[in-house]
Amino acid sequence: MRWLVTGAGGMLGRDMVDELLGRGEQVTGLDHAALDITSPEAVDRLIAAHLPELVVNCAAYTAVDDAEHDEGRAMRVNGDGPRVLARACAAYGARLIHLSTDYVFAGDARNPYSEHDPPGPRTAYGRTKLAGERGVLDELPAASAVVRTAWLYGVHGRSFVRTMIELEARRDTVDVVNDQRGQPTWSADVAALVADLGSRVGHDATGVLHATNSGEATWYDLAREVFRLLGADPDRVRPVTSEAFPRPAPRPAYSVLSPGRRRRLGFPPPRDWRTALHEALPRIRKETLRETP
Repeated sequence: MRWLVTGAGGMLGRDMVDELLGRGEQVTGLDHAALDITSPEAVDRLIAAHLPELVVNCAAYTAVDDAEHDEGRAMRVNGDGPRVLARACAAYGARLIHLSTDYVFAGDARNPYSEHDPPGPRTAYGRTKLAGERGVLDELPAASAVVRTAWLYGVHGRSFVRTMIELEARRDTVDVVNDQRGQPTWSADVAALVADLGSRVGHDATGVLHATNSGEATWYDLAREVFRLLGADPDRVRPVTSEAFPRPAPRPAYSVLSPGRRRRLGFPPPRDWRTALHEALPRIRKETLRETP
């Protein structure tokens, strides 16, 4: 297939392009400098030029705290942009996979969120991402999929895992939040699922599905595992509550997503987050050391 990936300069976008190239697909990756998804004219021009069969939208405004005082800008990118892409895909007969987030939920559940649970975002970022989901599903209901993920880390770009690698080298101890629970997820695993999903979008796989690694952890648990894999003493990580790190945007206390629809569609089950981290960490550490002055 002919693929077009927006947001190709980001963590997930770069993994998406690499995954597709590794499968021998025809793929064009466009970062923000190459395509502003909020511009209908620019989107129409690029879709017309490349005529992709499938577009993967990884472009997003991801500054969660900044969105609290800049919701208008975040809404243009996260809410309006996906709708613009969906309209262009409809006009040129392309299908669309749009990446979304656990922040569309309130984060106060006690059991994993299913694809059918009602959203209830408590942050500006979550509201804008929910608007993007609805824009895609409204404009392109029969030829689109929304893939929600959470707690992403990857070889490229900033992430909690990379921060822990850096802090382990610089500090004797590190304080990490132990009252927020979610699913640490390697972006490369999400890219692989999206690539598998591509041929089925518009056929038997439309609507919303969740893509995370399996299992549950707190940020404290994740930090300890990073230290352990680095050969460092995990007890150098000290648990604290969210009150120790007040943020403009409240973090969800519970961000676990159920893979129910993924399972029903017959996709391979997600692997445990520890297994994924064990494979990813040497690559992330190598890239971190390469970029450290």
